[in-house]
Amino acid sequence: MPCFSRVFLPVGLPAGLLAGLLFVSCSAPAQRGASGSALIRPDSTVVVAAGPHYQRSALYRFFWGTHYRTLWALPVTARVFNLRTAVPGGLTPIREGGSFQTKNLRLVDRNGTQYVLRSVDKDATKALPEALQQGPIGRLMKDQTSVIHPYGAYIVPPLAQAAGLYYTNPRLVYVADDPALGEFREGFANALYLFEERPEGDQRAVRSFGYSTQVVSSRQAFTNLVASSQFQVDARQYLRSRLFDMWLGDWSRREDQWRWASFPAPNGRVVYRAIPRDRDHAFFKFDDGLFTHIIGWVKSNYQSFHEKIRLADVEGLNRAARPMDKSLLAYLDQQDFQQIADSLQGALSDDVISQSLAVWPREVQQLAAAEFRHKLRHRREQLPAVAAKFYALLAQDVELPGTDEAERFVVEAVGPRQVRVQVFRLTPQGATLLHQRLFSSPQTRSIKLFGLGGNDAFELRGQPDPHFQISVYDGAGQDLLEATPAPLRSRSRLTIYDSGDGNTLRVGKTTVEKYQPRADEFDAAGWLLRHRLY
Repeated sequence: MPCFSRVFLPVGLPAGLLAGLLFVSCSAPAQRGASGSALIRPDSTVVVAAGPHYQRSALYRFFWGTHYRTLWALPVTARVFNLRTAVPGGLTPIREGGSFQTKNLRLVDRNGTQYVLRSVDKDATKALPEALQQGPIGRLMKDQTSVIHPYGAYIVPPLAQAAGLYYTNPRLVYVADDPALGEFREGFANALYLFEERPEGDQRAVRSFGYSTQVVSSRQAFTNLVASSQFQVDARQYLRSRLFDMWLGDWSRREDQWRWASFPAPNGRVVYRAIPRDRDHAFFKFDDGLFTHIIGWVKSNYQSFHEKIRLADVEGLNRAARPMDKSLLAYLDQQDFQQIADSLQGALSDDVISQSLAVWPREVQQLAAAEFRHKLRHRREQLPAVAAKFYALLAQDVELPGTDEAERFVVEAVGPRQVRVQVFRLTPQGATLLHQRLFSSPQTRSIKLFGLGGNDAFELRGQPDPHFQISVYDGAGQDLLEATPAPLRSRSRLTIYDSGDGNTLRVGKTTVEKYQPRADEFDAAGWLLRHRLY
């Protein structure tokens, strides 16, 4: 029979989350601390506020924003996390981790499957020099954690499932002063966390990761992508994920915010599909204070989750992911963008939105569900326009890398203001078409081809329209660069950058410049510098 008790927890416990009175309902024997005093029982529930310390005066909020302070201070019901029963056989904590903001505890079950506890409260001051962390700058940075919705990640899984995307499954839990935490007890006890699967390794039992037998990090995926063309990304699935990000207002989508589910494909190939993780910056609310409003216009990536997406600044919303977007979406055309936007819009129905909001704690639903229902519906209607703007931005200046294997790049003038680029994989058995795309001016103004490693071939057919600035960078290896027919004069804005490492040039009057390749133009390892992964 459940028991009920009240426990007073004083201000100043770890993470500052436990000020006030907690209502506890339980059905298991209480844990006891080192002193033998009764503590919160496992398999019980508590009512606790994630961050009452973010409450501020009206004057302070006028200058530095109201943000989500009310939600941070709102007591919500959460289940007490029990390491012994959370999964069959229990969990063992193995490693502390996390970024500059989030505190993580990695856990493993008896089968070696890993999970993670991610702190609901954040602390960005760790990115500051130690001398500044406790001063005014540190206090202000800590206070601005209130721009994050404390329970935003909680509603993403049902939305992602409806959208046909992969996702983690966070559950809101309260970690008490549990002896099973072992050496991590002091640092992690008495706080709210999101408990979820860690997307890595063999996930054949996890539907939300596509039942993939091998989930890898962005570092591993991108290392393979530039090492061999046998590895490819499902670009349409990635684009669907990116449009979903914009719908959520999630602007922090740098490379490390992703994992990649791998799947076998014909002829020994491997296809990667994106698994977004870490939704801390979805539903960001920043510009509702005088100073933060000004900062938001200067730092245009700090975009707030409003009823309307700022079409004039889709570039800012996606700045963190731009290197990935340029690499992974280079061969999708305007029709692809519009088809996927229309499909995504249709999948995110009113019913789907309402059902997703129902997974919030009851207290949060009462306070925020109506607002979010309204905003999500209106932002959904903008998806086609957002996709069109996103495509236009990416189409302006295009970069097309090869790999460290041998490829053949064919650049062909096919009509006024049009050029087609094809990329083939070269093997002793012949050439296999990997990618192709027709580019049109004025949508596209520049195209850069990067051979990276391997003995590549670049074939230039006809005279590309002078509206295009086309640049060829040979990279490593002994490459063949050939124009057919060789131009007698250079009408086009075509430049070949030759590193002078034994290339064969048959390009007539085409402009050739000798150059020393930059690190991120030279080979696969260097290309990873563009993705902050090497």
